[in-house]
Amino acid sequence: MASSLLLVGFIITFPCLVSVSLSETLLLPLIHSLSHAHPQFNSTHHLLRAASARSAARFRLRHRHQRHLPRQASLPLSPGSDYTLSLTLHSQAVSLYMDTGSDLVWVPCSPFTCILCDGKPKPAPVALNSSSSTSDVTCKSSACRAVHSPLSSSSDICAMARCPLEDIEISDCAAYQCPQFYYAYGDGSLVGRLKKGIVTIPTSSPPLVLRNFTFGCAHTALGEPLGVAGFGRGPLSLPAQLAESSPQLGAQFSYCLVSHSFDADQVRRPSPLILGRYDVTEKSSEGKGGSDFAYTPMLDSPNSPHFYSVGLEGISVGRRFIPAPENLRRIDGRGDGGVVVDSGTTFTMLPSGLFGAVAAEFDRQLGRVNSRRARAVEDNTGLSPCYYVDGAGARVPDVEFRFAGGSGVAMPRGNYFYEFVDVDGGNKGRRVGCLMMMDGGDATEMGGGPGATLGNYQQQGFEVVYDLEGRRVGFARRQCASMWDSLRQG
Repeated sequence: MASSLLLVGFIITFPCLVSVSLSETLLLPLIHSLSHAHPQFNSTHHLLRAASARSAARFRLRHRHQRHLPRQASLPLSPGSDYTLSLTLHSQAVSLYMDTGSDLVWVPCSPFTCILCDGKPKPAPVALNSSSSTSDVTCKSSACRAVHSPLSSSSDICAMARCPLEDIEISDCAAYQCPQFYYAYGDGSLVGRLKKGIVTIPTSSPPLVLRNFTFGCAHTALGEPLGVAGFGRGPLSLPAQLAESSPQLGAQFSYCLVSHSFDADQVRRPSPLILGRYDVTEKSSEGKGGSDFAYTPMLDSPNSPHFYSVGLEGISVGRRFIPAPENLRRIDGRGDGGVVVDSGTTFTMLPSGLFGAVAAEFDRQLGRVNSRRARAVEDNTGLSPCYYVDGAGARVPDVEFRFAGGSGVAMPRGNYFYEFVDVDGGNKGRRVGCLMMMDGGDATEMGGGPGATLGNYQQQGFEVVYDLEGRRVGFARRQCASMWDSLRQG
């Protein structure tokens, strides 16, 4: 299994000739949540409003709880923005959000109560009562300590589990179950218990079976009836646990999100998520081989150790380079700052100063060709600035993110400027374009935490690789709709 490759439903494509060397391929369809969105979100304005509101809530909660919670998880909580993968838990198929911003795998367990979940999909909860292959996690385990707080001692946690003092003193609390844990999310939360069981990735032959897999079993949740496959840097994440049985599979993962622009046909296409290292030889038109990934180092934060944080030097709008503030370039001595690369947040969130400079330069360059602001659309979608672009003179400037280490990532136009026909406002039938990044607020008022978030909308059309051994994140431009087919055939 050391050379296995696991493909889990995201889409990847290549602008040049690519040869992929695989000894074993496991495929799972990772599906965009828009493919089964609730009818109330079928309007473009509603989709954008839901995605922008959830992106803002997810980003701001990280700061609001930064000083008060021992850990912070993050989760998609609205239809129309994120990606799910399917696994099998004790012969029961489960659909989970794939989330690089959290590091726990959890599922809804029967009996399950979801508060404020009207209008959201309600999959059948997992029934574990009769399963002989499921066991409790003890209060003395490192997993129990990780889910509560790495800073807590096992003695403290076993006291919460009501292990008698005389047993705590002689470290004889193996019969006592890990206490319930609490997770807070963008606009919801859950209470659960840790379990160990069998997780199967069913698309291989034979299926890949992960025994003694630690997962959260939630009987009550607020705002979220679906579970999460956490891919963060913590010990309970799916990659971390996969690495225990197969270091090659757990050493690296990547995904490539198909460029969808909220198009119904595009969001139904699977995107490959690739677990494990694989050999890719790319050739340019000149016949030269090599990798086209732009890599940037991962940054470590004691406050948010499970995040994939990187440094941002600045953003270019057209020919003008706008430098990023110091708190985005590095993580300071208090553990604050950096940019989180997040599969579970839709739109990129920037601090007010940087966002304002980018929006102002965007407005200067686009506004000088007489593109009129679409103020009503801004009010209806939560995005700004927006313009009427149905004239022939609109020229949208190029945008490039420059990460630490000199890595420049030029964004495709569709990743930062979304054009659609206004059917809800007072100018029905007119074509509108909006900047698809958001103001995350004043950094001095956020109370610490990450400085910004790179959302999944800006990651479309790139293979984003998380090199866990090399401690770096890489970006390579791809045509993601065709890579799935290429890898399946390989």
